[in-house]
Amino acid sequence: MSGALVTGPDGVSRCPWGVSTDDYRVYHDTEWGRPVHGDDALFERLCLEAFQSGLSWLTILRRREGFRSAFAGFRIASVAEFTGTDRERLLADEGIIRNRAKVDATLANARTLADWAPGELDALIWSYAPPRAGRPAPVTVADVPAVTDESKALAKELKKRGIRFVGPTTAYALMQACGLVDDHLAGCVARGG
Repeated sequence: MSGALVTGPDGVSRCPWGVSTDDYRVYHDTEWGRPVHGDDALFERLCLEAFQSGLSWLTILRRREGFRSAFAGFRIASVAEFTGTDRERLLADEGIIRNRAKVDATLANARTLADWAPGELDALIWSYAPPRAGRPAPVTVADVPAVTDESKALAKELKKRGIRFVGPTTAYALMQACGLVDDHLAGCVARGG
C-alpha cells in the first residue's frame, strides 16, 4: 500500500517521509507532532513554515540553525527591533532562504507580535487544536489532510490580527509540527497515545 508505514534499516516503523533521510528521521522521531508551547518557539515554527512555502521542508530543516542565527533565535522582542540594515543582512545571508517577501513578513510579524501580551500567541494557536477524541489515526499519507476547518479558521484569525504569509495550508503544517494534531500514521513509532 503506497504511502503506508515503512520499516527503516533500524527495524522501526515510521511514516514514509520519516525514513527518507537522517535529517527527516531525527525530526520525525523527536519533534514533529510533539506539543510546542511558548510564544518564541511558536514564532519560530510559524516563520519556518512560511519560509517553507513552495519549497521542500528538508531545505528548511537543513538551514534551521542558519535561520536561528540570522533571526536572533526567533526571540520576538529581538526580531521586532531589527532595522533596515538587519533586513539587508538577511537578504544577503546564504544560510537562510533569501526571499524578500518572506523576510519582510517575518520582520513585520515580529513587530506585530511584540505588541501582544505574553502568552497570547501560544493561547491563540492552541485554541484551534481540534479535539483528539474521535479523530482516527491516518493509515496512509493519503489520509492526512493539507487543510482543515481549524487551519482555515486559525489562518483567518492570524491574518485578522496582522500576521502575514500564513494561509490555511501553512497553518495546518504549523498545527502538525507543533502537536496540535497527531498526523503520524497508525502504528508509527512516534505516534502519541
